[in-house]
Amino acid sequence: MREVDEAVRQDEVGDFAKKFGWPLGIAFVVAMAAFGGFLFWQSSQESDLEGQSEQLVQALDELEAGNTDIADEELAMLADGEGGAAVMAKMLRAGIAVERGDTEAAAALYEEVSSDGDLPDELRNIATIRSVTARYDEIDPQEVIDRVGPIAVPDNPYYGSAGELVAHAYIEQDKTDEAGAFLLDLAGNEDIPASIRSRARQLAGLMGFDAIENVDATLAEMLGEDLEEPEVELVE
Repeated sequence: MREVDEAVRQDEVGDFAKKFGWPLGIAFVVAMAAFGGFLFWQSSQESDLEGQSEQLVQALDELEAGNTDIADEELAMLADGEGGAAVMAKMLRAGIAVERGDTEAAAALYEEVSSDGDLPDELRNIATIRSVTARYDEIDPQEVIDRVGPIAVPDNPYYGSAGELVAHAYIEQDKTDEAGAFLLDLAGNEDIPASIRSRARQLAGLMGFDAIENVDATLAEMLGEDLEEPEVELVE
């Protein structure tokens, strides 16, 4: 009986191999080829990223050394690619264009970043702010409000910069109350940089709005000091 069972099992294995052997073999080969291709692609991607990182660092070194022309050429090659290095290269090239006074080229580069829906909102927002800032003297105040207004909200990390632009646009439209409301809020918001708060406070004062709630704290901020009330010792 054992010999019969063994013979039956051998026949079943043989029939299974004849029926499914080739398809399984082909599937295995295809799977291994796909896995090998994935490993090659992953290695190629890592190699490309390393090359882009090195090129970006080299461009930053040239910028730090004051060789803006060389840096711009290297960044231009990176900007034509894809990924984070390309985005960073565009932002850096835009900054170089601003330094050269070429606001049109700077705004175009910033707009490329701003209009890329695949990028995080934070990066797109800062690109929008810088684009509007670069072209501020050339565009209508309402366009400034339309572009930057959605960013000028207190819970946005770029509220200070965006709010300052919107306030200036309202001033150009002679909308004093709207501008004053923004300036007062900016002046009293401790979550934004002190330099923006200081400018907002001064501009609000020139417009007739009192943005100073705590004189001592304001003086301390202006002087860059931490003014505290002196301790008083009671003498019996």
